[in-house]
Amino acid sequence: MSEYPASGPPPQIPPTPAPRPATTLRQRLAELRGPSVAPHPLDARALAALAANPGCKRRALLDAAGVNKAVLATALGSPAAFGQSQFAFMRGNAFEAKVKADGGTELLRLLYERLGGGCEAAPQEAQVPDLTAAGPEGRAARTALALREATAAGGWALLDHPMLALEVAGSPAYLEPDAVVVHPDGTWTVVEIKSFPMIDGSADAAKVGAAARQSAVYVLALERIAEKTGGARVGHRVLLVCPKDFSNLPTASVVDVRKQRAVTRRQLTRLTRIEDIAATLPEGTTFDPGCSPQELGQAVESVGAAYAPECLAACELAFHCREKSRVQGAVESLGRSVRGELGGLTTVGAVLAAAAGKEGDPADPTVAALRRAAALRAEALEGRAVCH
Repeated sequence: MSEYPASGPPPQIPPTPAPRPATTLRQRLAELRGPSVAPHPLDARALAALAANPGCKRRALLDAAGVNKAVLATALGSPAAFGQSQFAFMRGNAFEAKVKADGGTELLRLLYERLGGGCEAAPQEAQVPDLTAAGPEGRAARTALALREATAAGGWALLDHPMLALEVAGSPAYLEPDAVVVHPDGTWTVVEIKSFPMIDGSADAAKVGAAARQSAVYVLALERIAEKTGGARVGHRVLLVCPKDFSNLPTASVVDVRKQRAVTRRQLTRLTRIEDIAATLPEGTTFDPGCSPQELGQAVESVGAAYAPECLAACELAFHCREKSRVQGAVESLGRSVRGELGGLTTVGAVLAAAAGKEGDPADPTVAALRRAAALRAEALEGRAVCH
């Protein structure tokens, strides 16, 4: 017997709606950045800074999404003075053009003097392949092809501003070194051209260290390509080219980046995958600079940060994160070494209470040390008062 009445047609059952397509990671990152905001490129300098603080999910997500952290910091009311002056930028470009003039003749001479080249004679000329292509993905693919072709040809080749791809926390980052030289023996050498001077054969140690960390990122990216290229080998000694003394004449030194490469590689593997961080954000979270400061502040605070004083020299959001860390009384604002010494005491208030004997287990070595330090300080202040 039919369950429907004979006098009319059966009721219409609405069709099951088709499932919505899953949002890809790229789409999700574009939503976080803002639909009309162009992505800010992630360069090797930023990647080296990220590797130095792998526990900071905030920076990892913002860099992967292509958020301009300088613009974001300004919108939050905590701008940071980062970047070169226009004069320094123009001077650096002029010096780089001088080094690479005439097909890179001077650059190849410096490289042969400092590193040799797998052949007996100094190079007279080198192939300079065209690396133009559409978009960073196309340029990275064209660079990989040029490297393979130059290695197979067995001669000198100079790749001017190649594009390299490196996966960071499950998301691709595109990097652009100043130059990569292919030797006749198949060795690939990274060349970093800086505008700070090299006086009497040596340069500022801090600047050289920053250049080494930056170059180590390029070495890691090149190694990914070399794994698929027969006969290729990435050199762990990079060529650092700088102005000689107080002139505009180029000179060079060799920097071994094996230590920086190992540290950077280990730190990058510790980064939480970007999709895992993005999945924890509230629906509708965006870092679009067109939003109000209140909305941007809530969005930024929805992602965990790992502030340390070292961030002040490497991250545009450092002043904002420092202020929030101080408001919360987090001991991280005092430095990583201090944080490590304090064990389970995570706030300045808890540290002061433990030192005053108001909180904490006296059997805890950290609490006992704090109370002993407080007692010694009280004795010193009391003795000073008596002397006066």
